[in-house]
Amino acid sequence: MIRTLPATLVKALALALFAFLLFGPLANLVLWSVAERWYAPFKLPVTYGLRYWEVVFRPTGDAMSSLATSVAIAGLTVLVALLVSVPAGYALARLKLPARTLIMIMFLLPQAFPSVAIYINVARIFYQFGLAGTVTGVVLVHAAHGLVYSVWIAAAAFAAVDRDLELAARNMGASPLRTFATITLPLAAPGIMASAIFVFLESLDEFTGTFFVGVPQVTTLPLLLYSASMGGNYQIASITALILLVPSVLFMMVIERFLRADVLSKVGQ
Repeated sequence: MIRTLPATLVKALALALFAFLLFGPLANLVLWSVAERWYAPFKLPVTYGLRYWEVVFRPTGDAMSSLATSVAIAGLTVLVALLVSVPAGYALARLKLPARTLIMIMFLLPQAFPSVAIYINVARIFYQFGLAGTVTGVVLVHAAHGLVYSVWIAAAAFAAVDRDLELAARNMGASPLRTFATITLPLAAPGIMASAIFVFLESLDEFTGTFFVGVPQVTTLPLLLYSASMGGNYQIASITALILLVPSVLFMMVIERFLRADVLSKVGQ
């Protein structure tokens, strides 16, 4: 019993540290969201209330319109990404492409370089084509950033589909298109849905690309969060952060059900 005490104590301390790192920032957000007055030297808010929640959800406020813009852009981004990733994922998983590895790596390029330098140049190019300050320009930037998730996961989802099922359908007289629509696509749908959720969450939280391409005409919730925090309005910033946290947690729970082990094993292959 005495010998096992140090090991148990270490595990308890490690668990406590992990809980603090995970829930400490969330607890701070919750405190700021209900703090009407909080200043030094007090360790906790002086006055609690929901006044700032009413400000955020006020019909005439900017938060709800920014949230609607963020959701609309995220939905359009998912649509654009799926239009590219479904045929690209199927081709990468099923066809014998000579430069398959190079193509897969090319979809990683938006993640390989500093985003600020990339988006500054993208904003300059979009300005020449009239896409700067438009929802279309923001959607294109978000879609290019999200393709790394949608293409790689879609390719893994199609690779995980048993080819024998497709061959059985073809032997029974089904055309290639019908085989794809009735066999391949439904079996790959959970992985594709997971990739769509990843793209949606990535777009919902995207700040840098939206800042350089969309400002000032397009205002999303992350931009509102940035403006509130830079202006010292930590209550509004905390409430906005909590609003952004809700879909992330819910969708990650959904992704856990959609992404099977056989799909994950195919990623990057």
